[in-house]
Amino acid sequence: MKQLVLGTAGHIDHGKTSLVKALTGVDTDRLKEEKARGITIELGFAHLDLPSGQRLGIVDVPGHERFVKNMVAGAAGIDMVALVIAADEGVMPQTREHMDICALLGVQAGLVALTKVDMVEPDWLELVGEDIRAYVQGTFLEDAPIVPVSAVSGQGLDLLVAELDRIAAALDERPALGPFRLPIDRVFSIKGFGTVVTGTSIGGQVKIGDELEVYPRGVTAKVRGLQNHGQDCQSSRRGQRTAVNLQGLDKDQIARGDVLSEPGVLRPSLWLDVEVQALAEMARPLKHRAPIRLHTGTVEVMGRIHFLDRDALVPGDQALCQVRLEEAVAVMAGDRFVIRSYSPVRTIAGGRVLHPHPVRHKRNRPEILADLETLKSGRARELVAVHARLAGERGLTERDLVRLTNLAAKELSALLADMLSKQELIRFDKEAGLLLEAGVQQALLDEAVEVVGQYHGQNPLKPGMPREELRTRLARGLEPKLFGHLQRKLEADGRLIAEKELVRLPGHEVRLAADDQALRAKIEAAYRQGGLAPPSLKDVAEGQNKKQLGQLLAVMQNEGVLTRIKEDLYYHGPALEAIKAKLVAHLESHGKIDAQQFKEMLGLSRKYIIPLLEYFDTIQLTMRLGDERVLRRK
Repeated sequence: MKQLVLGTAGHIDHGKTSLVKALTGVDTDRLKEEKARGITIELGFAHLDLPSGQRLGIVDVPGHERFVKNMVAGAAGIDMVALVIAADEGVMPQTREHMDICALLGVQAGLVALTKVDMVEPDWLELVGEDIRAYVQGTFLEDAPIVPVSAVSGQGLDLLVAELDRIAAALDERPALGPFRLPIDRVFSIKGFGTVVTGTSIGGQVKIGDELEVYPRGVTAKVRGLQNHGQDCQSSRRGQRTAVNLQGLDKDQIARGDVLSEPGVLRPSLWLDVEVQALAEMARPLKHRAPIRLHTGTVEVMGRIHFLDRDALVPGDQALCQVRLEEAVAVMAGDRFVIRSYSPVRTIAGGRVLHPHPVRHKRNRPEILADLETLKSGRARELVAVHARLAGERGLTERDLVRLTNLAAKELSALLADMLSKQELIRFDKEAGLLLEAGVQQALLDEAVEVVGQYHGQNPLKPGMPREELRTRLARGLEPKLFGHLQRKLEADGRLIAEKELVRLPGHEVRLAADDQALRAKIEAAYRQGGLAPPSLKDVAEGQNKKQLGQLLAVMQNEGVLTRIKEDLYYHGPALEAIKAKLVAHLESHGKIDAQQFKEMLGLSRKYIIPLLEYFDTIQLTMRLGDERVLRRK
C-alpha cells in the first residue's frame, strides 16, 4: 500500500482541526493551551482509512501567524493538501501564506475544503466559491475540486472523502530514496520506555534494532520500538507517521529540529548551495547578505543569503545562490526549504538544496554558476561527474554521492559501475571506496610531471626528487594512497621513473659541467688516497663552494662512489667494502667483536672505529649486544 500524507492548511479558526476530527474521530488539539485558546499551536496527527483501503496520514497544522514555522514543519513531508477556507470569511492572509508554503515545498496535489457552509446562505456560498476559484488560478490547485463541507452537520464529508480517495489513487508514491531520515517534531519520555521521538519519515526504512544517529548532534542510539499512527510495528518507511523509542539516549540529548538517520550518512553544514524562488508578493527585493529565517524539515535556522550574480532578488524572480547559516543543518540534495524574512516575519521565498555542504564561492564566477545550473537540472551522470570534480583530490564515496545526489541506491550503483568501466571515474582506494573524477586524476598526473621537471631544473646535480617531497607539493599534500596510485600510473605510462626513494623524469641525467667534473675528481682522489682513514669533510671542503660541494657529494653518494658514515665522515666505496669484508670474516670466525678488537684489526683510532660500528648496525649488518657486535642473521 502507498504511504501518503495529507496536510491541512489555512487561516486560523477556519475549521481545520474540527474537520479532521469529523473525518477521523481524532482531536488533534492535544495541548491544554490549545484547548483553552481554541487554536492549534503544535502539529496534530491522525489517519484516515479511505473507501479504497488506502490509509492517509494526516498532519493538522497551525493557522495562526505566530505558529507558521510549525506549519512549515508539518508541510515538509506531505504529498497532498486540503486547503481549508471558511465559507463565512473566504481567503485570508494565512490562507495565502500557507498556499505559498505548500507550493514552495513542492506540493502538487490537493483540494479546497470550503468549511462552515452551515453558517452562510447559498448565495453567499456561491460568491465565496467564485472568489476561491479566482484565487487558485495559476496555482497547483487551479483544477482542484472545491468541496463544501460542515464539520457540525456532516454535510459534504462523504464527498470530501471520495475526492481524497480519487486524488490519492492518482498520486504516485514517492520512492523511498536514500537512507532513512526522520525530521523530529516531538521529543518526550515515557516511564518504563525512555526517550521517544516522532516525525514523518522522508526517506528509506528503519527497523527495530537498527542503530541511528541524531544530526547534527552526532550522538547514536538503538531503535527499541516503533509505532505508526499509534500501532506497534516492526519497521517504518518513507511517508509514515512514526514514533521511535530510542535506547541509550536521554531526552535532553535530542530536540525538535534534529534529524534521525543512519550513522555517517549525513554531514551537518553551515553553508548550502541552493536555488531560490522569490514570491511575487514579496514586499521588497531581497538584498545580498540579507538576514533570513530558513525552514527545512522541522528546523528553523537564522542565516544570510549570498547571491552569486546579483545584488538583490526581485519579487517573482529566481536565483542560484548560497545560504550561510548560524547553526549547522543536516540535509541532502533535493530537500525543500522555505525562507521567511527576518523582520517583519513573512514568507518571502523558498527553494531546493543543490549541494548540502559546499565550499564558499566567490561572486560573479561563470564556472561556479554553470556547475550550480548542472546540479539544478542535470542528468544523474552529470550530477555525479560534477560532484566528483568538485571533491577534487579528496575523492568521494558512493555513500557521499547518496547524500549529494539523492539518487536511488540501485540507480546510483549501476551508474557508478558504468562510469568506472568507461574510466570517467577512478577508484583509487578500494578499501575506503574512494572515487576520483578522471579530469582530476589527469590534472594531478600532469602536475606531478611538471613539479618533478621543475625540481630537476633547480637541482641539476641531484639524480631525482624525494617521493615524500613530491607528495607534499602536490595539491597541498596528497593522501598517501592516492599518491601511490598516481605514482604507479605515471610509472606504467612511462612518464616517471622511481628509484629507491627518488623519482625522476625518464630523460633526466646528472650532467656535470667542466668545473664540477674537476672538483669531483679532486674529491674522489682525496678519499681514495685516504683509504681506511679518510680525510675529514672540513679538510676536503677548505676553499670550496659549499653549495657546489654538497651537490657533488650527493651525486657521488648516489653513484656509490662515496658512503656517508656520519655527518662529517665519508668513505670511498672500495675502502668501505674492504673494512666490511674484514669484519664479516672475523665475525664468521669468532662470532663476536668489541670496539677494541675492531680497532686493533684495522689499526684505526676511535674517531673512525665507533662511527663505523654504528654504521654497520644501521645497515643491519651487525647487531649490538652489550659492548660487542655479532652478525645480524636475516
